[in-house]
Formats: sequence, C-alpha cells, structure tokens
Amino acid sequence: MNILITNDDGIYSPGIAALAIFALPFGTVRIVAPDVEQSSMGHAITHSRPLSIKKSPITFEHITAHRVNGTPADCVALGLHMYPDTNVVLSGINMGPNLGNSMWHSGTLAAAKQAVLLGVKGIALSTPVGKTEPDFDHLKPFVDEALNALLVDDELGLYNVNFPPGPKGVKWTRQSVRLYDGHVVPGIDPMERKHYWITVTPLEAAEENTDRWAVENDFVSITPLRLDLTDEAELAKRASN
Repeated sequence: MNILITNDDGIYSPGIAALAIFALPFGTVRIVAPDVEQSSMGHAITHSRPLSIKKSPITFEHITAHRVNGTPADCVALGLHMYPDTNVVLSGINMGPNLGNSMWHSGTLAAAKQAVLLGVKGIALSTPVGKTEPDFDHLKPFVDEALNALLVDDELGLYNVNFPPGPKGVKWTRQSVRLYDGHVVPGIDPMERKHYWITVTPLEAAEENTDRWAVENDFVSITPLRLDLTDEAELAKRASN
C-alpha cells in the first residue's frame, strides 16, 4: 500500500512525525505537508500564484518528505501529482480535536476530503492538546487499531478519527451538530493596539453516539463521512410539492 501523509499543522509538527512512523508497517510512506501552520484553513485552494515544493529540512526515519508553501488541500493535490500510485491519504495527527461543527473549517479534514475528490481514500486523524504535547506512544495502539480497520482495502471513503488523551476503546460515531453562542473578545496588545479573539460557547451537550460525545467519554471516534451535503429530506419535500 502506498500512503501519502499530510497535515495542517505544518512539516515540523510532532503529530505528523508520529503518524509517519505509525504508518510504516502498513506500506510505503511519503510526506507532503505545508511549510508553515495552516490550521483552520478549511478547503482553501491556491489559484492566484504558483506553488513551490521543496525537500523537508528534517528527516522522518528515512521517509521521503517535502514541504509546500500552500494549504493542506494544495499539498494533497501536489502529492498525488508526484505520487500517482497513492492508495490512501492520511492527514494528521492534528494537534487539537476536529469534532462536530469544526469539520467545516478543519484543514486536517480538508486534506482528506481533497484526496477523495481526486479519487483516493482520505482519513483525518486528530487528538486534543493541552499544556504539553500528546503522549503519542500511549495513543499508538489505538492509532494502529484505527488504521487496521480503515486500511483493509483501498476502497474510496472519507473518515474522521479523533483520539482522546486516554482512550479506553473505539466507537463508530456520527457527527455532532449543535448550536453555539458566538463571542468576540476584544483585547489590547503590548503596543496598545486593539485585537480580537473569536470564540464560541456550546448551547447544548453533545448527543450520545456522536463524535464529540465519544471523545468526551474517552473513546476513539471514527466517523464515516460523505462529500454530498444534500438535505435529502428537504429535497424530497420540495420535489413533492
């Protein structure tokens, strides 16, 4: 199996280094990742300027690695151009969760979506981060379990995987969709210039068997996704009128 690995945290992230090592037993691994952090970039594609790709300044256990001055989706497009024999794209391991509504703006998930748009299986992997880096050695058995479940074939599919800091099992889940109260928090920087933080507060608890509920209860969440956003019930209702 030929595996392309990318992320949105950038080529220097410890998460991509861990994922590359974890993926080695599953096949040939190549890395094409952003040269700087591209978190919350969503599915942005660079079209107003040319992109460049360079060898990574750091090594990954003798894995071929390149960095791109573009977005996660750009990296997948260039990576699949360089390696057309790729069977699956792994994106992550992201330093921070990608659960529920955050799927809309996640650069990590966008890379997996870009893979599926180009006809290759895409898997996004994320874990929460606190004051210290995640314990990737502790997560390794659960990453292995998820990859074993999802890499059994190269059938086209899109998956979002989230690992809690201390997993006790794995659950297949659906996306958590809940309402939030948005806040803009003003502040003053050391130069006495105004700045703003955009933040949100959930208005309801996560529903059982959703991705967010699973991670909150120390389960690894695996959510199968699709690119078709059509509201089938609404479409059927309108078509019957």
